[in-house]
Amino acid sequence: MCLIGICRPTEMGVRYDTHLRFLQMRKEVEQKVDLEQKKSIVADLHERFSRSKVLIVTDYKGLDVTTINALRRQLREADVEFKVVKNSLMVRAAEDTDVDLIKDSFKGPNAIAISYDDPVAPAKVLTDFAKENEKLEIKLGVMEGKVMDLGAIKALSSLPSKEALIGQLLSVINGVPTGLVRTLNAIPAGFVNVLQALKDQKDAA
Repeated sequence: MCLIGICRPTEMGVRYDTHLRFLQMRKEVEQKVDLEQKKSIVADLHERFSRSKVLIVTDYKGLDVTTINALRRQLREADVEFKVVKNSLMVRAAEDTDVDLIKDSFKGPNAIAISYDDPVAPAKVLTDFAKENEKLEIKLGVMEGKVMDLGAIKALSSLPSKEALIGQLLSVINGVPTGLVRTLNAIPAGFVNVLQALKDQKDAA
């Protein structure tokens, strides 16, 4: 019992030990929650790495928050994810995926661009953005089990996007029946002209 703020040594020791046990229990709970969160992040990343068409690693050191948000917005508009994750978690998530080929690049302040559909989109957005923002460093990437250096990523960025290719294909497809119809329409007209010419010659004779 404590009287007027003065506690007996035994009581003080008990209260101190209880406080230590409480702190230890809280630390263990926090560590467990932190471990579960890390496992969840790794599992989620692994799933994303497994189904990605292309993944490009960038170094965003030197970019301010406004610039990073602008880049993230442009990538999002192109259906590309842009994530900043601890390197240690990315290394673990890369196991048994193509991304494992470039895990040694997960050093420093990295951000990754992931596309699940159009492999050209992230290369094009990042390359164009880096032209205006030299502090953005495009390091390397991986696509279909192949490692891409900066030169390969720039070459990829120069290709038509999937949307553009689809548009070109539709133009070709639409052009085929149009030309065919015109040809078919021209055949009867030409045939009629030939018959008319033969008839005129016969009448003249």
